[in-house]
Amino acid sequence: QVQLVESGGGSVQAGGSLTLSCAASGLTSSAHCMAWFRQVPRKEREGVASINTYYTPAYANSVKDRFTISRDDAQNILYLQMNSLKPEDTAMYYCAARSTPLCGGPGVQKDYNYWGQGTQVTVSS
Repeated sequence: QVQLVESGGGSVQAGGSLTLSCAASGLTSSAHCMAWFRQVPRKEREGVASINTYYTPAYANSVKDRFTISRDDAQNILYLQMNSLKPEDTAMYYCAARSTPLCGGPGVQKDYNYWGQGTQVTVSS
């Protein structure tokens, strides 16, 4: 019954921006840490950003000062605003949730209970 649905991916030139959204259903996002992960072929899924139930964000060093994670608990939506995109940001981006209200960072894939199907982001140089 729990469903996470990502949207907003696409193709942009380096330096451009995209905003990703994740709509959650069958889940109370206010009781879960939420995160964005990304994955490229032949690499492990890596954490990009997380946000806890107190709206405290945490970011991977590779995206600090460029990406912003936020959540709208009234609408049960998670966002990722991506600015100054680089070719190395190209990946499938996944929304994730874990059954704990506190988290200090995105952690690793195995920490999360629920996942979306992903949305592709492609950045050309």
